[in-house]
Amino acid sequence: MRVLLTALGLAATLLSGAVSAAQAPAPNVPAPAAAQPPASPPPEVAPPPDNYTYEAQGRRDPFVTPLGTGVADRAVSKQGAGPAGMATFDISVRGVMQSHGAYVALIKGADAKTYVVRAGDHLLDGVIKAVGPDGLTLVQDVNDPLSLVKTREVRKSLRSKEDGKP
Repeated sequence: MRVLLTALGLAATLLSGAVSAAQAPAPNVPAPAAAQPPASPPPEVAPPPDNYTYEAQGRRDPFVTPLGTGVADRAVSKQGAGPAGMATFDISVRGVMQSHGAYVALIKGADAKTYVVRAGDHLLDGVIKAVGPDGLTLVQDVNDPLSLVKTREVRKSLRSKEDGKP
């Protein structure tokens, strides 16, 4: 019991000293101006040697910005150019004509260019199954892991509802 009272007394003494030190105003003594050393010029930085090379060893080069400079050309899309790089919902049928006894379709892509396609041509997410006088039929790959159906037929007509024609 005696040890406990001694410990409590010591704690109270330390606590009261800390509180009084925290409440006491700090002396406001300005530093003498003569005690500061004179300003020296900044040290010169030596340029890197001409034969310096960075060994990446699988790491990113810290001296090259990860955002790029904007001067270099953008990477070419892996989707492909032309109809092979367009999804089914990106195209619309602009015309159908007969060539060498078979129908070909004129489609307009998201890039606002017109392309000529035939039955059997591939798109990004499907294949053109047939081209008829009133439009084309596509077999689209379904990219849904929960769906039991892996392909579906999509019909793109020559005169679609978004064109405002019946």
